Amino acid sequence: MAALLAGARTGDGAVAVFIGVVRDETDGATVAEIEYTAYDAMAERELARIEAEIGGELPHPSVRLVHRLGRLRVGEASVAVVATAPHRAEAFAACREAIERIKARVPIWKKES
Repeated sequence: MAALLAGARTGDGAVAVFIGVVRDETDGATVAEIEYTAYDAMAERELARIEAEIGGELPHPSVRLVHRLGRLRVGEASVAVVATAPHRAEAFAACREAIERIKARVPIWKKES
């Protein structure tokens, strides 16, 4: 967790955290586990790009992103977004924007079984 808060500054009074976990169903189908795969180098670059973009676009946030790969069971965390900012509104906005961009742009694929 300390690594996720590494970008926090002394003026940051808010930390917003989003943790995505594996659900037990998708569109009515039962899910026991998900296997995430990625083109690692491209995924890491895109995650870093999203962190930098949000830090430059929204008022005063710092964002850290982590997405796990491999086989995960129901209830396990797959993705984490930590956003720090002087106030909660900016931290929440940065957190939400980050997860939306991850879902839209990062080359991570999942196979549910």
